[in-house]
Amino acid sequence: MKGNILVIEDDQDMCDMLEAGLSSRDFTVSTYISGREGLAAADLPSTDVVLADINLPDLNGLKICNAIVTNRPDIPVIMMTAFGSMDTAIAAIRAGAYDFITKPLDMDILSLSLERAVRYRNLQETVKKLSDAVNQPRHFENLLGESPAMQELFSQLSRIADSEASLLITGESGSGKDLTARAVHKHSRRKDYPLVTINCAAMPSQLLESELFGHKKGAFTDARTHNKGLFLEADGGTLFLDEVGEIPLALQPKLLRVLEERCVRPVGGTTERPVNVRIIAATNRDLESAVEDGLFREDLFYRLNVIKIDLPPLRSRGADILLLARKFVEQFSTLQDKAITGISDAAAEKLLDYTWPGNVRELRNAVEHAVALTRYDKIVPEDLPEKIRVFRNDYILLGAQDPMELISMEEMERRYIMYVLKTTGGNRTLTARILHVDRKTLYRKLQRYEEQ
Repeated sequence: MKGNILVIEDDQDMCDMLEAGLSSRDFTVSTYISGREGLAAADLPSTDVVLADINLPDLNGLKICNAIVTNRPDIPVIMMTAFGSMDTAIAAIRAGAYDFITKPLDMDILSLSLERAVRYRNLQETVKKLSDAVNQPRHFENLLGESPAMQELFSQLSRIADSEASLLITGESGSGKDLTARAVHKHSRRKDYPLVTINCAAMPSQLLESELFGHKKGAFTDARTHNKGLFLEADGGTLFLDEVGEIPLALQPKLLRVLEERCVRPVGGTTERPVNVRIIAATNRDLESAVEDGLFREDLFYRLNVIKIDLPPLRSRGADILLLARKFVEQFSTLQDKAITGISDAAAEKLLDYTWPGNVRELRNAVEHAVALTRYDKIVPEDLPEKIRVFRNDYILLGAQDPMELISMEEMERRYIMYVLKTTGGNRTLTARILHVDRKTLYRKLQRYEEQ
């Protein structure tokens, strides 16, 4: 069939003639002799084109046209009348009509007009679907983002998820390292086995060793029972070592040995047990710098750093800030039973201006704060935390008209190096790469700045 045509015509004979003539041309036709009933039916999803008479006894056809164009602009309206004056045609066009046909009707001309209108309707539907697809937030599990940086991240994660190689996730605090690890595990061949997580910065050295490798009863003072350890708990699955850069130097050789030999010996034990786990590690530290400083073993670093994923900081993700903020608004307004519909333009501007040193975690907290405080149906600047409301970007280079305000080349270099270091979250390796200088050169400069 060519399309669903809704006819609004108060003359029943004309309705019958149109239904017979258009049906023979493969259109599906439904007719209404009441303008009000026809207008109500026009909102049905099946309607492709409305064919309406201008002169109706209960409701003017131009008003019908205007109402349909206003509420359903995707449905073309063709007006028909026995009084084909120029003024009538102009009035129909102003009302938003797709076409204008005069009576007596030529069925071939009408059929051609309807075919064009149906094609227009199909095109509008296609454009809408494409627009919805483009505007649909892309994601990888619970990771959300439409920025190029996140699209590249999703592509990387989809390629490496099924690998058995160790994965090192780096990124600033709050950038989503834990979510990334969980997403990778869920897409891996180990997804039906455990994902076991430990924060290496949260435990002292002896307790961390016991938690990772297990211990025998009586191995130390508080070892009242046997503990098999997290490596064996994760057997067949994934072990996520969060904040791996905080593992004490004395414990690092033992971890390296487990990774290389795939066997675990509990504290106080004399026998080893084989273990099959994939290691995902995460850190907000610059491990390459830690290796240079003698704080992290180079061989362990390379064992963990088989595949490396760098999570982009929130400040580099552009409109993702608002995408995430709207998600959090919806989430917290539901939890707090508030009817909040979105974020005002002024508040959105504040969110985009801020540099988000705490990344997504900080954004989430800021939105929760705003939802709790707001008295309106949209988040406004006054609802945001003060540091976001009053934030002003720092500028490294300022135009100066007074020669006394100009600075030396050395001071300009110092300011720029410190700016890049701050922007990279203190990552000296990345800073050196951006500045195109050797890491040792950067370290010497930073040490000199500290002494000044």
